[in-house]
Amino acid sequence: MTAGSTVLVTGGSSGLGAAVVAAVARSGGRPVVLDRRPPADGVPWVECDLADSRAAEAATVRLAERSGGLDAVVTAAGVDTPGGLGDVPGETWDRIVAVNLLGTAAVVRAALPFLEATHGTVVTVASTLGVKAVGDATAYCAAKFGVVGFTRALAAELAGRVGVTLLVPGGMRTAFFDERDERYKPGPDASLNDPADTAAAVLFALSQPPGCAVREMVVCAEQETSYP
Repeated sequence: MTAGSTVLVTGGSSGLGAAVVAAVARSGGRPVVLDRRPPADGVPWVECDLADSRAAEAATVRLAERSGGLDAVVTAAGVDTPGGLGDVPGETWDRIVAVNLLGTAAVVRAALPFLEATHGTVVTVASTLGVKAVGDATAYCAAKFGVVGFTRALAAELAGRVGVTLLVPGGMRTAFFDERDERYKPGPDASLNDPADTAAAVLFALSQPPGCAVREMVVCAEQETSYP
């Protein structure tokens, strides 16, 4: 990523997405955001519910055109509602998959013409639960395992045209866990990363010169048990 590069960040109003927005801005880039809530003051954004794939595509094109093109996309948006398969309402289960997987694919699909024009970079955000499954997380694991497969296939498809990086982060100290039942929240002694440290890894991937790709990165707290 060079000074002035335009980086679209989904979920850029909070958590990892907000940390990526801040890191891009500090590095001289121009972050733009797709989210349901406004990001930090002054950051251009378009309101979008990523569970609606067609709306996500349209919002991506609108934001890209308004910004004069794109140099990178970081798909940081993510949601989860843990629970047993029989206990999580169907519409909730479907939404988790839609936001995490289908929304990721929709944004990348719509951004491709802009990224090909700049030989840009895509960083998709999976999870350690995209490589290791746990109970009471069928929707989230299905979606994040899907992001892993999607990204690996995308890297093969776009080789030489667009850089593609798969980010596999572990748990971070964000609001991601706030609305969960207490039994699904990390304990007080949980080993979690600062999202700013994970965002720094994203910036490392974006800073590679054309022709050099960071294909996959696992970034987690040193003593976290969810990986491998």
